[in-house]
Amino acid sequence: MRILIAEDDTALCEALRFSLTQAGYAVDPVDNGLAADEALKSDGFGLLILDLGLPRIDGFEVLRRLRKRNTTLPVLILSGRERPEDKVTGLDLGADDYLVKPFALNELQARVRALMRRGAGSAAPTLQYGRLSYDSVSRIASVDGAPLPLSLHEAGVLEVLLRRFGRIVSKEQLVEQLYSYDQGVTLNAIEVYVHRLRKKLAGSALQVSTHYGRGYLIDHHAP
Repeated sequence: MRILIAEDDTALCEALRFSLTQAGYAVDPVDNGLAADEALKSDGFGLLILDLGLPRIDGFEVLRRLRKRNTTLPVLILSGRERPEDKVTGLDLGADDYLVKPFALNELQARVRALMRRGAGSAAPTLQYGRLSYDSVSRIASVDGAPLPLSLHEAGVLEVLLRRFGRIVSKEQLVEQLYSYDQGVTLNAIEVYVHRLRKKLAGSALQVSTHYGRGYLIDHHAP
């Protein structure tokens, strides 16, 4: 749900940030390779969008350092370099996808969705648990085909919990996955979203339980 964009073209970076934010992602931009490398030492991101022609250190070196830390974070390279050898180098260094500039934003978003699903361990766009279905493309949840009236934040919390179904997710992890650095979100806000989500899931055969001091877990409703 949270994306790091490493791109030194200010206009392009802002266009990407706006497009992805509108699609419901939390986005953090950096404009040089060293800043990207430092940000990536945190494990709060779900995807890296990486330009190759970055100042200070280039995108290849950012990618090389990332993979040396044995992280499986999905990486989408965006580059004006069309040469096959550049694509081969990027993919061999551990990139998951390579998109040549200029590109259509709808194609970028489709690739982002695919990589985020793959990074979460599911290639399918729709998550199905009991009577509840969640479409990660449209961000619509439904029970027995009837859409649930979820806000963007509530849908984000639901998606993070569903992708960790049966496992406890801490409030801090939810904040990391759902919000960028410049959004001052409190842990109390997470409690509010979970409370609302819990009420809206009534009748879905799923429940969100609170594990005090640890976080939240979504699972099948206990009989």
